[in-house]
Amino acid sequence: MKFIDEYRNAESARKLLDEIARVTTKPWVIMEICGGQTHAIIKNGIDRLLPGKIELVHGPGCPVCVTPLEMIDKALAIASIPDVIFTSFGDMLRVPGSSKDLFMVKSEGADVRIVYSPLEALKIAAANPDKQVVFFGVGFETTAPVTATTILEASRLGLDNFSMLVSHVLVPPAISSLLESPENRVQGFLAAGHVCTVMGWQEYEPLVERYHIPIVVTGFEPVDILEGILMTVRQLEEGRCGIENQYSRVVKREGNTVARDQISKVMRIVDRKWRGIGTIKGSGLALRPEFGRYNAEIIFDIEDVEVEEPPECISGIILQGLKKPYECTAFGTKCTPRSPLGATMVSSEGACAAYYAYARRQDTKL
Repeated sequence: MKFIDEYRNAESARKLLDEIARVTTKPWVIMEICGGQTHAIIKNGIDRLLPGKIELVHGPGCPVCVTPLEMIDKALAIASIPDVIFTSFGDMLRVPGSSKDLFMVKSEGADVRIVYSPLEALKIAAANPDKQVVFFGVGFETTAPVTATTILEASRLGLDNFSMLVSHVLVPPAISSLLESPENRVQGFLAAGHVCTVMGWQEYEPLVERYHIPIVVTGFEPVDILEGILMTVRQLEEGRCGIENQYSRVVKREGNTVARDQISKVMRIVDRKWRGIGTIKGSGLALRPEFGRYNAEIIFDIEDVEVEEPPECISGIILQGLKKPYECTAFGTKCTPRSPLGATMVSSEGACAAYYAYARRQDTKL
């Protein structure tokens, strides 16, 4: 397929691998932030093809995985209310709460529906004026614009039976939190190309200056990822730190200004808890007070929920790049995609799900 095949070309990948091997003289730890990149790395065996000195670790780049347990329990509580139609992207339905998931609530009689866009949920609300329709708004900056657009459209239409449970998170504060951890091992980052398509890379510039670390905006195909790794290694080997854009065919420094404007009209920055990691200051988006009539937490009075993570699950440690999925004692036994303990085994972008899908039990280099 044009514009894709060239980024999956075996010869191009081999040349990049040879160049990475040529320029690498020291051990380096590089983190890819995006779950989509994680799956591409594991599926294509990129981590095993790299020189032994380079270690790839997997960051908190899966929005499903970092949605806090409290938010899942709020979703379960709302979905269980009579006369509520609860809508969500499909990958959220199997994320375990403290006692069940949305599929279980659906099996108990709740009206839980999979949608492909919040605008689809808005149509459901317009067609069911006697029901309260709630959309579970989860994601990084990538999906925030359509959340904002949907709220503005609901306001324009004057719908009073539509609301959102919003749990959007922001990437730059998460990177900052990782780098400030005393356990941090990461020396360079592959930034998520789709997030930067919306937000650009201006917000990463202060991180480079503050922490003196290279960040390379990277795409999702094998050649993209290998080129991003090469650009990162070159900076590390030369003692440089800066923002570089491997994904130049899509990403601009300023991002998508129209999408960013939509977000700022509807949402404000708040502190947000990340599942398995804890609260990160200024790392979330919430609806502005003037749109409180669409805030499901307020409408259903469920703002305060506190729960504990399963003690066996180490997803938070995995999301910080401190351990690999196979180092969890429950991996592949007590925790599988059919019976997950944590969200990293549920999501199509979760690191544990990737390791399980491709039978990855260790990171031995070829």
